[in-house]
Amino acid sequence: MSVANASGPVLWEVDARGVATVTLNRPEVNNAYNGELIEGLLRALDALGATAGLRAVVIKGNGRHFQAGADLKWIDAVRASPLEENIRVSRATAEAVARLNRVPVPTVALIQGGCFGGGTGVAAACDVVIAADNALFSIAEVRWGLTAAIIVPQLNDAIGVRQLRRYGLTGERFDAQEARRIGLVHEVVPLAELAAAGERVVGHVLENGPQAIAETKALTLKQAFGDVSDKEFAALIDSHARKRQSAEAAEGLASFKEKRAAKWTPKRG
Repeated sequence: MSVANASGPVLWEVDARGVATVTLNRPEVNNAYNGELIEGLLRALDALGATAGLRAVVIKGNGRHFQAGADLKWIDAVRASPLEENIRVSRATAEAVARLNRVPVPTVALIQGGCFGGGTGVAAACDVVIAADNALFSIAEVRWGLTAAIIVPQLNDAIGVRQLRRYGLTGERFDAQEARRIGLVHEVVPLAELAAAGERVVGHVLENGPQAIAETKALTLKQAFGDVSDKEFAALIDSHARKRQSAEAAEGLASFKEKRAAKWTPKRG
């Protein structure tokens, strides 16, 4: 399998040290995810899983923003499909995040600009997260009548139940320093220093025994929220898919499309 891909919604390459760079590549829509981006990420994980001598994975986003969550136009189109297609889409999305969570080498996310919805799930699934000082975060699914079901385990691991009970329910935006305070981000640096900060972390990783790292990560994940059973995983997927087809989600997505407040928003004045 190829260890490089230079086109499409997800790019990847592996350098001579065994360090992979995976780049989300839909900058024209702020790297919002759709079916093609999800499949691209799964293909990247397949390729890297078959790469001998892999030592680390760095994930980043092209353009001004890391990842702006779901492409809501695509979500609205999926919503109108049969339940089986909605479950397939939710499963692919859940698999991408869960597999990223379990990559046996250290994963480093470099975040600039917006990191919303599913983007926070990607961040939570990585071992080390470094944010530029212009980064902005939200777990925004509830705003559109949706749920973050399939990334709740990873978010619980990253920020804890107490913080998820705030930010997963309010949908409010928070800055890089608050993301650091609650545990989603390990370090905040100036935007111009983001790549260098990632390289510094990779340098530390390369000084350590690869097998010791893999075993330590595996042992750590055995104690994590993200280590769910197949039955629990399927239940999260089913919940995520069914909520997308609910009347509430239909109203939330309509409010986005029509650029208006949803019906549940109190009128001002």
